[in-house]
Amino acid sequence: MTTKAGFIGLGIMGLPMAANLVKNGVELAAFTRSGVPDELTKAGATACDSPAAVAGKADIIFLMVPDTPDVERVLFGENGVANSLRAGQIVVDMSSISPIATREFAAKVRERGADYLDAPVSGGEVGAKAASLTIMVGGAQATFDKVKPLFEMMGKNISLIGEVGAGQVCKVANQVIVAATIEAVGEALLLASKAGVDAEKVRTALMGGFASSRILEVHGERMTKRTFNPGFRIELHQKDLNLALSTAQSLGVSLPNTATCQALFNACTAHGGKAWDHSGMVRALEFLANHEIGQDAK
Repeated sequence: MTTKAGFIGLGIMGLPMAANLVKNGVELAAFTRSGVPDELTKAGATACDSPAAVAGKADIIFLMVPDTPDVERVLFGENGVANSLRAGQIVVDMSSISPIATREFAAKVRERGADYLDAPVSGGEVGAKAASLTIMVGGAQATFDKVKPLFEMMGKNISLIGEVGAGQVCKVANQVIVAATIEAVGEALLLASKAGVDAEKVRTALMGGFASSRILEVHGERMTKRTFNPGFRIELHQKDLNLALSTAQSLGVSLPNTATCQALFNACTAHGGKAWDHSGMVRALEFLANHEIGQDAK
């Protein structure tokens, strides 16, 4: 029996994710505000004129939209998914949004007899196209088991973290670590360069030791080669750190280094850098040091 799914939000991430579902034989209904791209309908997807229409055709409905208000509008706004929900359907939000709001949305969806998973992803556009995303899921085991075959069409590292909201908490934690590591790599390479040492040679040497990381490998190279085209835009990482900091505040937790990273991102944005790759955080550090990685030591 062919799986009937829906996909709402066909941006940089959503379009290749939806395409991978179609490629694997899923009967897909799709909606995005700018209109479903021809490449997806030619591959076999059905274009719908609203989120409610998608929900009317699908058993499992995936969402991949930018932020918390977008998810709320798609689910509960005019012609939203909730208008067409029926018992037995599953809503799967793969956006990166507030864990607290996620739990509220899930409760409303369950009142209508449907179930809910939050399943944010990591891996960027490259991972979306290659179906190699890391997918962090919150929800019931039985619901996860039903959706897992479809997750496997979009990603490789797929984990049920806990109850609804746990996936979003995991994604927020991921973004905290990524931001802090970018900041640390930036400081280290800037220090080396200011001291008159070749920062790229330092990066290469450190890759063989305990300081090695994927971020040192990829984003460290971006810093030394000055390639700050995204990638993952600073403005998106700012959104994720806002989620981290607001969640922390609601829980009474201090995240001092996360706040510092957000301040550095804010400085980049003030210099016109909201669309830089997030490795461009180093530019704020360079401004403070009056030194750019790779320039002659002063």
